[in-house]
Amino acid sequence: MYNIIMYAIQLGISISSFFNEKLHKMWRGEQDAVRILREKVEPDAQYIWFHAASLGEFEQGRPLIEQIRKDHPQYKILLTFFSPSGYEVRKNYEGADIITYLPIDTMGNARKFLRVVRPVMAFFIKYEFWYNYLHILQHRSVPVYSVSSIFRPDQIFFKWYGRGYGRVLKCFSRFFVQNEESKDLLSKIGIKDAMVVGDTRFDRVLQIKEASKQLPLVEKFINIDVADRKKVFVAGSSWQPDEEIFLKYFNKHKEWKLIIAPHVIGEDHLKSILSLIKEKKVVRYTQATEENVSDADVLIIDCFGLLSSIYHYGDVAYVGGGFGVGIHNVLEAAVWDMPVLFGPNNKHFAEAQGLLHDGGGFEVFDSESFSLLMNHFAEDEEFCATCGSIAGAYVESLAGATNKILSNVKL
Repeated sequence: MYNIIMYAIQLGISISSFFNEKLHKMWRGEQDAVRILREKVEPDAQYIWFHAASLGEFEQGRPLIEQIRKDHPQYKILLTFFSPSGYEVRKNYEGADIITYLPIDTMGNARKFLRVVRPVMAFFIKYEFWYNYLHILQHRSVPVYSVSSIFRPDQIFFKWYGRGYGRVLKCFSRFFVQNEESKDLLSKIGIKDAMVVGDTRFDRVLQIKEASKQLPLVEKFINIDVADRKKVFVAGSSWQPDEEIFLKYFNKHKEWKLIIAPHVIGEDHLKSILSLIKEKKVVRYTQATEENVSDADVLIIDCFGLLSSIYHYGDVAYVGGGFGVGIHNVLEAAVWDMPVLFGPNNKHFAEAQGLLHDGGGFEVFDSESFSLLMNHFAEDEEFCATCGSIAGAYVESLAGATNKILSNVKL
């Protein structure tokens, strides 16, 4: 049944690729993957394979890739993605020797792919459980590790009807899971080789913090050298429901400067944001100059790659997505020692729950709850600073998963 589903998905992507640019990139990338491997694989080299579904999972695997690269240069790194949103952004990543799409998990694709590369070890990040690839690796006695994985009782592996597919979990040599619940769930279906190490994303955001960029135009916008400058609110990865809430507040309050880095950077979305802003001077980052940015009230980041560094300039952060499919990366903001606000769809995000529990994160339900929080931060600077310190300490306290994993892997 699994293989029938995989062939159906492959056929669906093939047909849909004629009408969807993203799926066309995926289809072409999957078709080219084995050819790329045949051209680039060095026959005598030892490859460690990292597979990430998309960009978020890649960021979780990245600390491991870079630590292995540093400590064990004798290995080559193969990095694969399933989604174009991962591959297209990181196809030129210098930490890997070969980067390709991963073809759909049919038996034929898996055999062709692994005949060419023959990895000596594999790391599958978080939710990646590809039945055919994993069974072939197990048959070849290749160690395979699941990294930063997290399990919940409602997943198919723990249902009576999912026992057949659940056997895929027995292909892993070891699970490096995020929490005790995941370890206990695996134990109940007979998988004992699981170790609680936490989430490598905590290590990654600390790396990002260390490598953050100075942004002169942002510094000019916030008037960084002015002693009594206004406080700065940074809204990262925002969607329209988020923007409708926080812009309603800032239209009435002039004591803050506002930086908005929307999740979708397109003219329609940018026009939507502008339509919500009343009686404020707004500058887009790509149009900013030293002359026009310093007296602006709102700076809209209309390009990619700056958000993690922009958080550095904030006093309070808002992370979007909590009124849709789920919040984006709250750790990138929290690492900068500031309180983090987000919408109600955060229950499946352990890091958001941790911030809420400790007092460094705050849930927003509507304009009223947002206003109450922001008024509290504005009126009580000590409270704002304390919450920020708690957020930063939370990130620091949960770092170290990378070292725990690599100390339990034989390289």
